[in-house]
Amino acid sequence: MNVGCVPKKVMYFAANLREELIHDAEDYGINIRGEVGMDWGKLVEKRDAYVERLNGIYQRNLDNSKVEVINGWGKFVGEKKIVVDGIVYSADHILVAVGGQPILPAIPGSHHGITSDGFFELKEKPGRVLVVGAGYIAVEMAQILAGLGSNTTLAIRGDTVLRNFDTLISEAVTDEVVASGVNIKRQVEVVNVEKTPAGIVATLNTGEVHPPVDVLLWAVGRSPNTQGIACDKINMTLDKMGNILVDDFQNTNIPGVYAVGDVAGKALLTPVAIAAGRRLAHRLFDNLPNLKLDYNNIPSVVFSHPPVGSVGLTEKEAVAEFGGDNLTVYEAKFSPMYHAMTSRKQSTVMKLICRGKEERVVGLHMMGRGCDEMLQGFGVAVKMGATKADFDNCVAIHPTSSEEFVTMRAPRK
Repeated sequence: MNVGCVPKKVMYFAANLREELIHDAEDYGINIRGEVGMDWGKLVEKRDAYVERLNGIYQRNLDNSKVEVINGWGKFVGEKKIVVDGIVYSADHILVAVGGQPILPAIPGSHHGITSDGFFELKEKPGRVLVVGAGYIAVEMAQILAGLGSNTTLAIRGDTVLRNFDTLISEAVTDEVVASGVNIKRQVEVVNVEKTPAGIVATLNTGEVHPPVDVLLWAVGRSPNTQGIACDKINMTLDKMGNILVDDFQNTNIPGVYAVGDVAGKALLTPVAIAAGRRLAHRLFDNLPNLKLDYNNIPSVVFSHPPVGSVGLTEKEAVAEFGGDNLTVYEAKFSPMYHAMTSRKQSTVMKLICRGKEERVVGLHMMGRGCDEMLQGFGVAVKMGATKADFDNCVAIHPTSSEEFVTMRAPRK
């Protein structure tokens, strides 16, 4: 079953739509009579059918390309040799792209919880949920569940979520998570879990016992799927986390063996794996020996409510690399036009981080309605080395939130 980006976004759309029907529809003169119900089973059935259709398309593409698919668990038995169900296969080139999996913390009773994989197996909407984690998966899962009507608590170790993002984004998203109805418990860790007749009970490091929940969802990190594929049989070099070490061209330390995607532990995003794989294929089979993926300025999106878009360096990273005196920062915070009509308000925040006298854009960060869709174009601009003057020279599209990026005039003092 596909448990990744596509089914997650289906759930995001559903939660977002329900929020707008409950909070915004009447402000736009659309009368919603009675409670906005939630048929979880129908949503899951349609979601899974959609994913199944996609998987069928991928299989037909493989068949049309005359790619042989061998179903089974493969592991190394020698250099350039893989065994699957007792049959040994050899090849001139072997690519390891086995991805990663969510982890459970090493605490008593952690197995009573589920991970994001388990979220996609839920056949009915849980009434009470505790999500543990502060990264993008935790934020997305918590707000989806809250948006679909679950009583949701998010337990985080610090004061804000998305701490690896720019501070402006981290603080703004934390506020919006609370505004969306998620209860955040800050500066806590779960140290013990028990399953009781009343539900799943988590004990925190503060000594507090959290009220029983129907679902405890762990979103505390991922690990590469290198255990069980016998990397040690060929002395493949792994880091301490189990990621396969590769060079800029996806080469492992074993000639003819390569690794791409989450298993290599860098930029854990599906499009990154696809891009790296395509470049590797062109390098090996299309006479393009110098082709490799540039891991700088990779755009990424978090499907929070509202969504986040980010490309380039955070302000903290830019200061460390270039020095604060060499940076000019532009910021904006406003309520998007959609919310001019609604009693519910969501903020939009934007930041441009520019380097040197030419004000080359080295970081672009935003949170707000539509930010997930607008990032792709700005990602191209940042990747091409656009300057603040290039942004200023682009005529604004009005009325949109994205026009703010090309009309910022005064730097932050």
